Formats: sequence, C-alpha cells, structure tokens
Amino acid sequence: MSKLIRFACAALIASIAPSSHAQETSAGPVTPVPVQEPAAVPTAVPPAVPTAVPPAVPASKSRFKSRDEPKAAAGVAAVTINGSRAGDTESRRLSTAAKMVFGREELDRNGDSSVGEILKRLPGVTMGGPPGRGGGGVRMRGLGNGYTQMLVNGERPPAGFSLESLSPDQVERIEVMRGPVAEHSTQAIAGTINVVLREGYQQKDVQLKLSDSIEDGRHGPNVSLTMPGKVGALTWLMSGSVGSNRQHDESVTTYQDTNLAGLLLKDQQVDAHSNRSSRSVHLTPRLSYKFDNGDTLNFQPFLMYNRSEGDSDSRLTQRIGPPQREYAVALASSNSSMTMLRGFGNWLHRMDAGAKLDVKFGFGGGRGESTSLRNQYGDNGVLKDYFSDVDTSRSHSLNSGGKYSTPLAKGHLLAAGWDLEGGHRTQSTVALVNGRAQFAESGSSMTADTRRVAGYVQDEWDITPQWSSYLGLRWEGIRTSATNQGRDVRNNSKVWSPVLHTVWRIPGFDKDQVRASLTRSYRAPQLNDLIAVPTYSQLNSATRPDRTGNPNLKPELAQGLDLAYEHYLGKSGILSASGFVRKIDKLMRRELTLRDTPDGPRWLSSPSNIGSARTSGIELEAKFQLAELVANAPNIDLRSNYSHFWSKVEGIPGPDNRLDQQAKQTANVGLDWRLKDVPLTLGGSYNWTPAILVRTSADEVATTGVKRQVDVYGLWKISAATQLRLAANNLLNNDYLAGRTVTRNGIAQLSDTASRTYTTWTIRLEMKL
Repeated sequence: MSKLIRFACAALIASIAPSSHAQETSAGPVTPVPVQEPAAVPTAVPPAVPTAVPPAVPASKSRFKSRDEPKAAAGVAAVTINGSRAGDTESRRLSTAAKMVFGREELDRNGDSSVGEILKRLPGVTMGGPPGRGGGGVRMRGLGNGYTQMLVNGERPPAGFSLESLSPDQVERIEVMRGPVAEHSTQAIAGTINVVLREGYQQKDVQLKLSDSIEDGRHGPNVSLTMPGKVGALTWLMSGSVGSNRQHDESVTTYQDTNLAGLLLKDQQVDAHSNRSSRSVHLTPRLSYKFDNGDTLNFQPFLMYNRSEGDSDSRLTQRIGPPQREYAVALASSNSSMTMLRGFGNWLHRMDAGAKLDVKFGFGGGRGESTSLRNQYGDNGVLKDYFSDVDTSRSHSLNSGGKYSTPLAKGHLLAAGWDLEGGHRTQSTVALVNGRAQFAESGSSMTADTRRVAGYVQDEWDITPQWSSYLGLRWEGIRTSATNQGRDVRNNSKVWSPVLHTVWRIPGFDKDQVRASLTRSYRAPQLNDLIAVPTYSQLNSATRPDRTGNPNLKPELAQGLDLAYEHYLGKSGILSASGFVRKIDKLMRRELTLRDTPDGPRWLSSPSNIGSARTSGIELEAKFQLAELVANAPNIDLRSNYSHFWSKVEGIPGPDNRLDQQAKQTANVGLDWRLKDVPLTLGGSYNWTPAILVRTSADEVATTGVKRQVDVYGLWKISAATQLRLAANNLLNNDYLAGRTVTRNGIAQLSDTASRTYTTWTIRLEMKL
C-alpha cells in the first residue's frame, strides 16, 4: 500500500508541474477583488488527489440459489463579479476553510434514487450496510455513529430522519466540510455533510419527473413535481413527490461455538427471507418574501410520510448442539408508519456599512408507530414461543438562532451568533414473550427532554492578497433529562471549541494553494445511548445480546490537525492531496456483560467511556475535463479519489484495535462522456471498500466483507425540455458479508451472515412544462 500511496503522490506532482511552469512564465498575479456577501460558513479540511484504484478483488461466490449562495469567503483570490452564483469548484477555492460543494449537475448525473447513493461517490465518504441498499449510515473518514455530523439546511434533523428517505429531487446542493466551524455545531470529529434543500429562485419552469426502479422484478414507481411562481414580492417553489417501493431480502447466518481445543460445541444455520413494501409522500415548498427596505423572509417546511408492511420467515438448522434447538421455523409480520414535519426559516436584515443580521427559526414534530409479531414453532409444528412488540414515539422541537456580521475593513469580516434548541420525546414500548414482559420497563413510558445552548464568534480576514485566515470560538452546552420507570436521569455536557483555518495562495501560481486547520470538536452521546428502553434479542448470546443505554456517558473530545494542497485545473478541475490527525479522549464503545434475569443468564450490551484513541489518514482527489488537458480529446469528465486511514484504540490489545467499523481504505473512479454527434451522455462509477476487521475489545472481533459497487447510466436529451435517463446501480450484486466473534470463558462464539444484494434498474422521464 505504501507503494500505491507514493505512486499516487508522484502522479499528482507530475500533473501539477507542467501547468505550474506555465503559470510561472505568465503575467504577475491579478489583484484580488473582494466579493460581496461572503458565502455560508466555511468548512474545514482537505480534499484529495488522483490515485490509482486498487485492483478489484474477485467477486465473492454467492451462497444463494438463482431465482426467477455563493459565499465570497473572507480570503478571496482574483474573481470577476458577474452577478451569478459561483460554480461548485469556485466556491470551494474561495472558502477560507475547506468546503466541497456538489450542485445539481453532480446530483442529477447518475439518476440516483436516494441521497445516500450520491454520497458514496464523494471523496472520503463511505456508506454502511449492503451495496445499493444503505441503512448503515454515512461515514466520513470511515467513521459513523455520531462522528459524522448530518445537517439539513444547516440544522440538525429530528430523531427518526433518514437520508435514505430523502429524494435527490428535493436537494439543491450538498456541502461537505471535513473540519468544524464555529457557526455550525462542532459535533463533527470526522466532518459535516450539509444537505441544502431546493431554492426557488433558481428555477423558472414547471418540472415533472416520472420514474420506476426495478429490483429483482419488483417495481418502485415515483412521481415528482416542482412548480415555481411569483406574485409581487413573494416567490415560491412548490415541490412534492409520491412513491412506493417493494424489496425482498435473503440472508444465511451461521452460528458456531468452539472451545479452546477447537471442538465444535454448536453449529447452527438460519436461512431468512423477508418482503417489505412501503409508500411515501414528500412535500417541500419554499416561500420567499422581499420587503421594500431590502429585508428578506424565507420559510421552507418539510413534510414526510412513510408507511410500510413486511413479513418474514426463517428456518433454523442445527447440525451440532443441545437436544432442543430454539425453534425450527419462525414466522413474523410487521407494520410501521412515520410522519415528520419540519420547518426552517430565516429573516435577513441589512444594515449600514455592510452589516447584516440573519435570524433563524424552526420547529419540528414527528410520530412513529410500529408493531411486530413473531411466532416460533418446533419440529412437530407446535407453537413454542410468541413475541409481541408495540412501539410508539412522539417528538417535537423548537429552535432559534442568529448571526450578526459586520465588516471591520476591506477583506475583514467579524461575526457572532447563537443557537437555542429544545426537544421533547416520549416513547412507549410493550415487549412481551408468551404474554409476559421481557423487561421490568416493558409497558412503561420513557419521557426525555433535551436542551442545547450555543454561542460563537468568528473572524474571517484577508491578511494579505495571498493569505487568509478564519478564527472561531464556540461554546456549546447540552442537557438531557429523562424519566423512566420512576427513575429520573440527568446528563450534562459543556464544550469549548476553538477552531483555526488558514489558506495560503502561492504567489505566482494563482491555481495553487495550501490549507491548514487546527480544531477542537466533540461527539455527544446519542439519546438512545444515554436513556433507552432495552431491546430484547430473541436468540440471546454474546454475538446477539440485549441492548440498553448508560446515563453516565460523557462526550468524546477530539483535537484535530488538517493539511491540504490544492491545484485547480481549467474551469472545474482539481487535484488535491490532504492529510489529517485526530486525538480522541473519553472514547465511547459498547461493552458486553452477562447478567441474571428471570429467564436465566442473558448477555447485555451497553455503552461506556473506555479511554482514548488516535486516527489519521491521507485523502487524494482528481477531477478534470479531458478536453482541457488533451487537444481534440472527447468530451469526457474524469473523477477519482482514494483515501487511506489508520487508527488505534488505547487499552485494547492489537493488532486491528481500530476505531469501530473504520475501513483502512476506500476508492472511487468514474467518468461522464458527452457524445458530440448525438444528444447522449454515458457514464459510470466504481466504488471500492476493502474488508474490515476491527478488534472492539480484548475478546471481541467484528468483520465486514469487501464492498464493490459498479453503477452506470445513459442520458438521452430528446429535446430542450425533455430527457430520458436509464441507470443501473450495483451491477456486481455481490453478497454482503458481516460477522462477529466473542471469546469468553474459554468459548468462542461466532456469527457470520451473508446477505444477498440486487441490481437496481431505474428509468426516468424528465420534462419541463
């Protein structure tokens, strides 16, 4: 791997050298022109460089039988003001703190069905869960589970919100910030992904999109409509979509218990099949009103409704084990519904001498209900056990914030602001086994309240035409209180986060710049890790434990250093190399214990602070238009990125004592080819994440198989107002592998699961009316 890294860096230097020489012999640097109205907050950390993609690993053999607003940030280089929004690459170049912006062109390119499918192609971003299916969360630098901060319109989404349920048609752009900034919460040890919903002023036509996604013969139709309008000073964009989806899953899981002598004590296999169907409605209107004095009022509500039903069956085959296995056949059914309403708004007031006051407000509310029934039968077909779970949750929140900014001098902007947020959540769980409560808490209600208060100040300053800096300080306090089964629980955390970002534009080379960041960030315990109604495992073991929370958790604190070198090519190309280091204290991780219950000894997993950890990495990126570098070349856009990560958790013996679920590497390569003689664009991408092995404790190891995903698409422009798109995601459809081994008291308990994945075909007709 070290050879691969050296080769990638050498390729970057070789690519930069010719253009750098050309710049050196050109006229002197252009005098920077200050841009009005700095863009949304800068964002820290480096980008990446061209790199060789690791050789593809042979596909795993399937275990299944075949089946039929531009922010001209404080430090700006030379730029021409033309009154239009800066391009994605230009916005990235002008930000003092590193920020990658991916607009509508990038979002529309592959015709993805969810935002998660878009994110997996971004530098340093990986997705958990099976390829093409998602569900495992978003990970920057290989870190998920709270390390990666997800924002919608700059705000934290409410509990229960999932990016997988957000249609790309509703998104205006995605901002990727690898380091924290004072304006946003610094709960971003790995980085921040901000999803900005569609803005009305950029669209003039009514747009209608009709699509159908086909997975293993199952259809998922979707209709999306956006309608802009204007009456006097009021403008709006009405957006909505209606869709349905059907999915089928298959998995094979092996459970084995082995003693120190290698003797197999238990050998079981569970073959599971499930079917799920869902229907969803999304509405995201946006309203904007401009007052006579120049003030602007914006408001954007977000309404989402989803309902799903499913059924499953599993068969347990026991080759070695006790005389009585847990069951022979299990049949289950479930249904759930979720409704969420969220509103974002802001009032922008301009004052004398370029000062501005931007006041934000928002609210959120949601409710979710789920019911599941499971019957387990013995060899003779007689019912052995039956399980019933009913869960109901309600949540609502209010938030407010604001930012006052004023220029101190030319190229010097000072800003200060605040954030206030309050939330209330209730959850009622009734979990029964054979009509009897699984836990003492079963049948009771949990009530939780959270309060978050934050204040910050930041200074963006063009110290010289070549050197810009961003200095920020944020204080944030979080209080969580809950009542469950007559117990009152309190948890408080307070964090000071100083952040420093700087960029140096190399004199004589206006396309080259160096970035550096020194930051402090943190990871707050999630509500379910603090206070949670326990979840019950039907086949309880060390690899299948019950789960509960820990009200004494403290936030993780991280010190970070980021360095990056960027070279810009043509209109939208970039070559970059970056590196980072994070030192994490009070690391949170789940620990296993064996406890006595009325049903006998049971394994329980609960979180705790275990010590410190360190992670570092390099990230390389290359993106450019071939025609800008090679004369008479076809209209091909090339993009690639490669990341390599290291981590070590103190107090856990090595090797492989890494941060949980962090891959050692990840790579992406893709191209888009616009044919000259016909109105056709062809493209594709390859995403690779190697197998992951992590020792999560002295006696526990978790594994995940290699993930390789190939996506292709074709876009035919029938006319200026109509185009047809055909896409195929996850063409390789390899099995997704995951496993866990726990060694306690001389017994090694192993679980190993292979899940089948599918190719998803999507056809979409897009029309401007």
